Amino acid sequence: MSKLTITQANRIIAAGFEYAHKNKIKPLGIVVLDDSGNIVSAQRDDGATMFRIDVATGKAWAAVGMGASSRALAARAKDNPNFFVALAATGKGRFLPQTGAVLIKDGAGNVLGAAGASGGTGEEDEAACMHGIEAAGLTHG
Repeated sequence: MSKLTITQANRIIAAGFEYAHKNKIKPLGIVVLDDSGNIVSAQRDDGATMFRIDVATGKAWAAVGMGASSRALAARAKDNPNFFVALAATGKGRFLPQTGAVLIKDGAGNVLGAAGASGGTGEEDEAACMHGIEAAGLTHG
């Protein structure tokens, strides 16, 4: 199985910022984590507020930790809120099941990590991540 590189992670972020600028999305923080939840790259666009990286990390950490997009996790949380509160407590506050993060996969479908964004709406954050992942030649889920 391949590993996520710093070059790929930085490309994901750069293309995510390009997407946000083109679509007039508020300044984002974008974080790319590896398959173990470790930060490969994290950047805050000019004008992004101080919590953007923290929120983006929480979204990506939840996605990679549960093996699902944060959109899917947010939907699941509605049906089982107590479990997701327990996950947040277990994750010591790092687990944030809110729309805005997607899994990063290689061509064979192996999970390499997750990208999360914060600053726009959940849908805008998610779209920026998906655009960045595609620009890096990878797939998302």
